[in-house]
Amino acid sequence: MHSANPVLHGPREPQVNIIEKTDEEIRAIAEPLWRDLVKNSNEGKYGEFVKNFSSSMALAMDQVTVGHQFANSELARNLSGHFDYLGIIRRGEHVTVLYRQRSTKKHGEWLGRLVLGYEDEKIKIFGASIF
Repeated sequence: MHSANPVLHGPREPQVNIIEKTDEEIRAIAEPLWRDLVKNSNEGKYGEFVKNFSSSMALAMDQVTVGHQFANSELARNLSGHFDYLGIIRRGEHVTVLYRQRSTKKHGEWLGRLVLGYEDEKIKIFGASIF
């Protein structure tokens, strides 16, 4: 793995690029975020669903669009709380964490994708999808 230049943030410690974290560190961050997305999707809680999104992601996921998704997608409202970690892809200043996701009502498996990175010194969600 190559070393990224740290981003300096005043008197604090330099923030390393998220891609420099180990798989274990990334999983420890990603899995609670994924669990929250699944839970809030199932419950149709828009405010909770987007609370960890980056500002650009939150703007793209307006309440009308997400509300329509929650109301009309059997998959989005019936995600299983049990999922399998598949791996991590590192690119630029983001990591993509992949999961095997199941439904409580539909037979089969889906690929879950969670994209994480830093925004304002906090780890935020830059992408989330199931396909």
